[in-house]
Amino acid sequence: MSLPKIDPTTTKAWGKLKAHHTNTQSDEVKHYFRKDAGRAAKFTVKWNDFIFDFSKNRISEETMSLLLELANEVKLKEAISAGFNGDIINQTEGRAVLHTALRAQEDEIIKVDGENVVSEVYEVKQRIKDFTHAVIDGQRKGFTGKTFTDVVNIGIGGSDLGPAMVTEALAFYKNHLKVHFVSNVDGDHVNEVLKELNPETTLFVVVSKTFTTQETLSNATTIKKWFLSRSFGTTQDDIAKHFAAVSTNTEKINEFGISDDNVFPMWDWVGGRFSLWSAVGLSIALAVGYENFNDLLKGANEMDTHFKEADFSENIPVIM
Repeated sequence: MSLPKIDPTTTKAWGKLKAHHTNTQSDEVKHYFRKDAGRAAKFTVKWNDFIFDFSKNRISEETMSLLLELANEVKLKEAISAGFNGDIINQTEGRAVLHTALRAQEDEIIKVDGENVVSEVYEVKQRIKDFTHAVIDGQRKGFTGKTFTDVVNIGIGGSDLGPAMVTEALAFYKNHLKVHFVSNVDGDHVNEVLKELNPETTLFVVVSKTFTTQETLSNATTIKKWFLSRSFGTTQDDIAKHFAAVSTNTEKINEFGISDDNVFPMWDWVGGRFSLWSAVGLSIALAVGYENFNDLLKGANEMDTHFKEADFSENIPVIM
């Protein structure tokens, strides 16, 4: 099944909305409030800890009714189901779009090519949990036996922006590890980060699905050379203690010198911009602890369920 391909401009609801817009385009929100003292309550959805108030938009009950009519005419419900079911809805690349599976509950069954991917996701989550606990608790150490104090995430696009955003947003939960993000291929950026770091106590996380992304590999190679040159007595074998990778290309990772134990897989059915929920979130889990990272996934799963099951009139993402 693919996404329904209904041009919204050909629907009856679209024609009604155009006429409605012509009739209401000079309306002002303050007039809506004067006419209806209960407006705020009518245009508010309460769900879990959320109070979603959309009453200050230039819309009326008629507007909402027509928009919901449009959503039904273009088969939005079927489109949502197609996404959650793992259907091929990324039609340019011929792939499923299943970032929702990354935060699914363990007993769910979501199949891609006949295989339940949820069990794979939980295997990787367990490895992230074990790895991050060992780094944060000081059980996993650098090549001189010192505990880690800093983490450097090396990636670009979704492998950088998502983890950087969430790490900043959840700064309240931050532990003792200082997390840095390197994405710019400009050497000045890398060097500015490196000059603050001690190679004996720094862990590097290279994030690249194919391990061929030019900017990421350029920065990773620069950092690897810096690590080997700054660390007296360090050998290629010591790289295994200080570098981890999030990728699918084991051959390239091995060439770089990263141990298989420090490799965390990702999947083709997760688009880069949505990948922070996967092992790409390793730096998030290191920054705030695995338990807080897992709580983030649980919260996202609750919203996924709301989006999938709630009636459109009470469905926060649909209304937005």
